[in-house]
Amino acid sequence: MTEGTPASHRESHAVVERLGAALSTAGFPPMPSRVFAALLVDDDGRMTSAELTDELSVSPAAVSGAVRYLTHVGLLRRERERGGRRDVFVVLDDAFHGALTNTDQVYAGMIQALADGVDHLGAGSTAGQRLQLSREFLEFVTEEMSGIIDRWEAYKATR
Repeated sequence: MTEGTPASHRESHAVVERLGAALSTAGFPPMPSRVFAALLVDDDGRMTSAELTDELSVSPAAVSGAVRYLTHVGLLRRERERGGRRDVFVVLDDAFHGALTNTDQVYAGMIQALADGVDHLGAGSTAGQRLQLSREFLEFVTEEMSGIIDRWEAYKATR
């Protein structure tokens, strides 16, 4: 495929599978990885459950679980098809940005659970110290993410 030339179905499928595998290797669940990759590769960035099922040759239940996960983590949104009753799943052009800007919400529960664990186990215990260090790391990441997002927005504006 050359720049500006639409990919063939075979080329698109190969990209979906490679990207899905890379996401899985990075820790994403396998089926959400493939669904997310399929939506990223689709020119419109929007597909119905039936289209995803056909594209990936998987069951409707597999797609259902994957889109539920991806919606929960902020990598896609569900819309109602205009004038219809079917849901369409949409990936944003800057999908990772949306998922990462919610880090305070994503990590808040973990930070609180870690703090509760320190309270229960004792800050002086080895496990309590490990939980405290983990909590501090997540708080650090949450605070730093704001600056990273600001720098990304500035970079994007210059592209």
